[in-house]
Amino acid sequence: MGRSDKKIGPCVVFFDFDNTITEIDVLDDMLERFSRDDKWIQLENEWKRGRIGSRECLDGQMRGIRLTRKRLDKYLTTIKIDPSFKRLLKLCGAKNIKTIILSDNFSYMLNGILKNNGISGPDIYCNSLRMSGDIMTPEFPYSDKKCGGCAHCKTKSMLANVGPGFTSIYIGDGLSDLCPSRKAGLVFAKSSLKKRLKAEKVPHVPFDDMEDVYEYLKGRLV
Repeated sequence: MGRSDKKIGPCVVFFDFDNTITEIDVLDDMLERFSRDDKWIQLENEWKRGRIGSRECLDGQMRGIRLTRKRLDKYLTTIKIDPSFKRLLKLCGAKNIKTIILSDNFSYMLNGILKNNGISGPDIYCNSLRMSGDIMTPEFPYSDKKCGGCAHCKTKSMLANVGPGFTSIYIGDGLSDLCPSRKAGLVFAKSSLKKRLKAEKVPHVPFDDMEDVYEYLKGRLV
């Protein structure tokens, strides 16, 4: 769905982070490894069923993790990014196209992973984290109480960064990407996002990895 050879004029490219830029879902992996009990699973299920918002879900989940900064830093060195992400950033840079990461993850994790993988350049909008000993306290500077209790209102962040005459290109994989995908001008979707958009008949370009996105965009970006 959504495939076309039409050229793409002025645009801004938005990336989800977990399982889109990274090879795994970092937050899910952290919860499995470092949670002190299984309450995070209940919260995850409640969120997926629509009974709670992602803010309430993430707040409870992060408070249940026990992890020192030293152990976290060591863990972050193990996280790899999609091998073609740098190529895609280079392509956008050559075309003077702004790139932005919109994530439900936290700035400490994003900054550490990107630095460890030699990535700089994209603007980042995500949640933040206060750490004291082995306790994590989440904060949600980009939530919107008027919009369903999301931890990060990605739609609001996206629309605030797209000026008149610009196309929003959104690349994502999961439930938190559904709302902005409905508003974007061009969507690349994989995993559960692809299934949801297909069910809703929302135009999108299916992808498996960043190489697919790169190959699609390289001949179309003006």
